[in-house]
Amino acid sequence: MSQFRPQVSDIAFILEHVVGYPELAKLPGYEHADLDTVVELLEQCGEFMKEVVAPTNRAGDVDGARREADGTVVTSPGFKEAYRQYVDAGWGAVPLPEEFGGGDFPRTVGLAIQELVTTANMAFALCPLLTQGAIEALLHYGSDELKSRYLPKMVTGEWAGTMNLTEPQAGSDVGALTARAIKRDDGTYAITGQKIFITYGDHDMAEQIVHLVLARVPGAPAGTKGISCFIVPKFLVNDDGSLGERNGVETLSLEHKLGIHGSPTCVLSYEDATGYLIGEENFGMRIMFVMMNSARLSVGMQGIAVAERAYQQSLDYAIERRQGLAIGATGRDSAIIEFPDVRRMLMTQKAYIAAGRSLMLLNAVYADRSTHDSHPAARARAEEIVGLLTPISKAFGTDLGNELTSIALQIHGGMGYIEETGAAQYYRDVRIAAIYEGTNGIQAADLVGRKLGVRDGASVLEFLASMREVLPELAEAGSDFDSIREGLDEQLTALEKATGWMLKTGRADPNAILSGSAPYLRMWGLCLGGWLLARSALAGPATGDPAQANTQLAMARFYAEQLLPACGGLLGAATAGSRDLFALTPEQLAR
Repeated sequence: MSQFRPQVSDIAFILEHVVGYPELAKLPGYEHADLDTVVELLEQCGEFMKEVVAPTNRAGDVDGARREADGTVVTSPGFKEAYRQYVDAGWGAVPLPEEFGGGDFPRTVGLAIQELVTTANMAFALCPLLTQGAIEALLHYGSDELKSRYLPKMVTGEWAGTMNLTEPQAGSDVGALTARAIKRDDGTYAITGQKIFITYGDHDMAEQIVHLVLARVPGAPAGTKGISCFIVPKFLVNDDGSLGERNGVETLSLEHKLGIHGSPTCVLSYEDATGYLIGEENFGMRIMFVMMNSARLSVGMQGIAVAERAYQQSLDYAIERRQGLAIGATGRDSAIIEFPDVRRMLMTQKAYIAAGRSLMLLNAVYADRSTHDSHPAARARAEEIVGLLTPISKAFGTDLGNELTSIALQIHGGMGYIEETGAAQYYRDVRIAAIYEGTNGIQAADLVGRKLGVRDGASVLEFLASMREVLPELAEAGSDFDSIREGLDEQLTALEKATGWMLKTGRADPNAILSGSAPYLRMWGLCLGGWLLARSALAGPATGDPAQANTQLAMARFYAEQLLPACGGLLGAATAGSRDLFALTPEQLAR
């Protein structure tokens, strides 16, 4: 297995030249987070992840988390020690409010840190990721008492957090949950029910685990309108902030999973556990979406982060592995990196990773602008764009994670299928990312069902028009940029045609647009990637580094000529409607 190389220079290039981070750092509240400071911070973070977290990756896969006979959960070798150093270094607190001990850096910087820790070890990274989602829910809706009691130690990472949504009968349909919450005379609630698929539902890395649990109060409306959200801590908290007696929650079992073995995925049982209402009764879905939307961008970045680690290993293998004789070569054999098809696979990984990383960071920049821009209209527009980009980021990023880790395994050939090389771990680990935090089909449904209709379609059309603004710049840049401009122009036209069809068809036949939603979302991801790489190519000369400029141009051109054309090929699938999807009965499908 190759050693992890922190991808800080790639992140820094995108922040400075592609997504407009220097302008973001000028907004009120972010003056301390200038680009030079951020790059220095990320360099230190990268070295920490390389030296402390990355070495735990293999152990997490081979010796996963386990549940002991007494019901306690023990994490993989090295996880507990690495997490203690992570907390002591303060990495999780960087993008969180100073009021509770955080660094008050932009969400964009926090996402870059999440990428580095995930590339080092995805299973490890899930613990602080879930904690951040719980923190954001409390920041938005928690009472002052709950915030003061829980947030300081959650922000430092001393206490971890979870999201408890899923039940055996309630997966994507959260409204089907049956966990009960009975109000007591003292204002607390007795929580009873079972939750499944709870990431880091129990572990030995933090002294306290703060569960955010969805449950129903008596008489609540049916479906999602009747869901409330509660804090249910593993240990009750005394008035002086110390930990008290164990609460009524226990781990029944750990799931046996395809990958991320180092991350304990728990079945939790609540029996009259003490819970504290967040916000109001029947307000839980709104709180859940704060957690989910935060996590969806982070999960999209997970796909890119694991693909990066797999790419690094497959590149090293391609350089070292010698077999056959490349055209024009002399001697006994050549490194397989000299063969055109291996180069195609490596370039596919590199270009898609750059495109995906740019998309995630762009999404994060708009999220920061939606809260910190001094102009109300700019904040509102940024919020619209976040709504549009988030489902695309989650689905496109995790789909790329699946595809690119598979390509990395292919480059290894038969050795990739052998567990000892470690290539298969990335393929197995990343597979869950397209499923959790809302399956990619749900992301596509959200895109066409909710986001396209914002301001009767004007919001999305304005964004498409802004993407076209790069075309005159490409025309002025010279003939080297011609294929980028021509390809992007052609595929934006295809995306605009599909968007027009979606807007026209949606109200009359919602089933039709849902049937084409997944290929339509892929069209968006492909075009966004081509657009962002075009911006990267245009910015390359500004670095003053000819090698960097050449790299950006080559990636953008490769993407435009060899990857972006798939967008137009999806137009038929996006606009085909639902007729043939429902033409066969279940019995006919079984034949």
